[in-house]
Amino acid sequence: MRSPSLSDPKSDSLRQHAALNPHPERVNDALFLTHPFFDPRDLVQVKYELLHRVLVEGQPVGITAAAFGFSRVTVHQLRKRFEAEGLAGLMPRRKGPQRASKLSDEVLVFIWQTLKAEPELRTTELPQRISEQFGISIHMRSIERALKRERKKD
Repeated sequence: MRSPSLSDPKSDSLRQHAALNPHPERVNDALFLTHPFFDPRDLVQVKYELLHRVLVEGQPVGITAAAFGFSRVTVHQLRKRFEAEGLAGLMPRRKGPQRASKLSDEVLVFIWQTLKAEPELRTTELPQRISEQFGISIHMRSIERALKRERKKD
């Protein structure tokens, strides 16, 4: 069995693209242990080969999942994402919420209109205004991040 280096150009590139397998040591499939083309550090390649075993070769999900260092549940989730999105569905994703759920387009429009109508208004007063208008509580820092994102778009 080869021992992949953790600081070489390929590892650095995989890390930069969030595709570095955090647990390459869990991949015990024969291809990854014997052939240099198959790299257990490459998370997308590991996921692809895992799905190939299950979908094309018809290998049992439980055994295959264990050989590739994943759970059965993860295999089923990967299969759904792959079928819906293709290879892009195998790319790692950020965990957690992808945006501020309370800051809907309607709330953002209200914030911008309020700031435009009252340029002297301090942004620290916005959470109270939003609460009065929409009946929701939004932290000041969430508003600041949303304003910063919107300014970057312009």
